Amino acid sequence: MNRRIAVGAATALVIVACLIAFKPVVLGFKPYIKANAAVLLDMDSGSIWLNKNGDEPMPAASVSKLMTEMIVLDHISAGKTRWDDRVHISAYASTAGGVTLSLKQGESYTVRELFEGISIYSANDAALALAEHLAGSEPSFVILMNDKARSLGMSPATIFANATGLPVSDVNPNRPPGQRSRETVMTAKDTARLAAALIDHHPEVLGHSSRTQMQLKGKGLYVSNTNLMLPAMGGAYAYEGTDGLKTGYDTRTGYCIAGTAERGGRRMIAVVMGAETRHSRFEGAASLFDYGFYKTLPAGERMKWIMHALGFVTG
Repeated sequence: MNRRIAVGAATALVIVACLIAFKPVVLGFKPYIKANAAVLLDMDSGSIWLNKNGDEPMPAASVSKLMTEMIVLDHISAGKTRWDDRVHISAYASTAGGVTLSLKQGESYTVRELFEGISIYSANDAALALAEHLAGSEPSFVILMNDKARSLGMSPATIFANATGLPVSDVNPNRPPGQRSRETVMTAKDTARLAAALIDHHPEVLGHSSRTQMQLKGKGLYVSNTNLMLPAMGGAYAYEGTDGLKTGYDTRTGYCIAGTAERGGRRMIAVVMGAETRHSRFEGAASLFDYGFYKTLPAGERMKWIMHALGFVTG
């Protein structure tokens, strides 16, 4: 009997040692995120469970398109525009920099097609086209973005300067008069709040952001989702329960993600800003999710989670 107890104790120590070395988050320790800023928000309580430099404003690149999506969905829900409305592509939109759908001046697409281009592929030309369609010009659309930010209680440190998140150095030469030469900056906490508000006000956004691919029928173009955490993507960074929301990259900040996942009816928002590689942002978000979901487990379920994390339990 004593030998059995000793073997059991030794096995337990080995498990704990493995967890400390490889999965410290599973023991309830806050993860260390290799990024400039990181925030974990529990949507059920609205509480911030992890905050690393969450109040520091920094360029967020395409993650700022969450606000572009919010404005579009606000217009849809208010009946100001419809999914099948046609949007004509201007010279300005057609010469957008960065990631694009190669839209050409004079072409037209539906609001739905362009919205999917934003939510799935983060296309800058699609964002500009929708901004001009809804507000008449990008500067007018930016006013809507900042007004919405204030109404959502986002801090003054977060400022939207365009519909895309592109830095001034990448804004195309067809920029319309009246657009100020300033940069979009967001804090990680405001990004998490925006993501939570977008899901709360427009839950249908998850149906778009969880799609792995979109087709632009007029061009015969297929593009894949940039969020490798989606389970249907089937890669090394797929995370169970993930269904959105937005990735981004900026040479000044690094790689970013505002991700969301739901397990057992509990939803988390994980924001990582300024990771060194596109892969480390996914690893950071996964660590945040692990920490959040572990905290919500009943005591009796935690050992099962630990064994699963170590690969002793499958399924």
